[in-house]
Amino acid sequence: MRVEAREERSPARAIPKSIGKARTFLEAIKFEHTIFALPFAYLGMVLAARGQQGWPGLGKIIWITLAMAGARTLAMTLNRLIDARFDALNARTANRALPKRLLSPGEMIVYAVLAAALLGFAAWQLNPLCLALVPVALLFLVGYSYTKRFTWLCHFALGLTDGLAPIGGWLAVNPTLSVANWLPPVLLMLAVAAWVSGFDLIYACQDIAFDRAHGLRSIPQRFGPVRALQVSEIAHGASLGLLAAVGGVLGLAWPFWIAVGMAAWLLMWEHRLVRPDDFAHLDLAFFKINGYLAISVFAFTLLAVILR
Repeated sequence: MRVEAREERSPARAIPKSIGKARTFLEAIKFEHTIFALPFAYLGMVLAARGQQGWPGLGKIIWITLAMAGARTLAMTLNRLIDARFDALNARTANRALPKRLLSPGEMIVYAVLAAALLGFAAWQLNPLCLALVPVALLFLVGYSYTKRFTWLCHFALGLTDGLAPIGGWLAVNPTLSVANWLPPVLLMLAVAAWVSGFDLIYACQDIAFDRAHGLRSIPQRFGPVRALQVSEIAHGASLGLLAAVGGVLGLAWPFWIAVGMAAWLLMWEHRLVRPDDFAHLDLAFFKINGYLAISVFAFTLLAVILR
């Protein structure tokens, strides 16, 4: 009598599959791009702590980091879910996890719920004001993905969403915005908003034809790549001006002004890499240069605070 061996499933074999799903999810939401916003949350944190005795402490830093990770993970997960139909039709995005069915909508919803829970729990650990403002953050994190459906100002909605990072870092350390201290964090928020809006304008130039064909709105779709790049330059110029205003209002030491100079140089490099008819270097312009900018601005500002 022939007996066929049956392969048994073991927990040890299930673990690699779950790890693989997690890796696919992290790749789907480009988790590594958290580096764009996280340094600015830290920037708000150290500038808020500057006027107080002592540093925020390791616990505060950890909870700010987890809140930012939860917020960005939630935003990107919902963005992938909300835009899944368009991603499947767009040749540039058709290989993403949802269109290729590497992840299911149900799995993405679970990840979104977990990310929202992480954001809420981290905010609760920080202070009551941060927790109370979570619904406001959620409004931006969910809402910006829909703006492309009805306004070509969508880039600025994304910018304001990322601009919440330094405000969050500031309020995590100093949960009071009085008449005397509201200006620096607001200027910092607007600086980040203008920076992010500027590079999103560049990124959106890839999808001009697709957006026009499917009724999606953006500045490149409405006015063309030449005008879009011009608006991007204006936004980045405004970002540098607002960043300089932060340093002036707070009287920051000389390393901060090195940071402003480095940011200006990096943004000029970014704009030299793209042209209305050539976006071959977009990955370098969008991902690497903006990562360098965020890290360098935070590092030199931290030095400026230390040397005050």
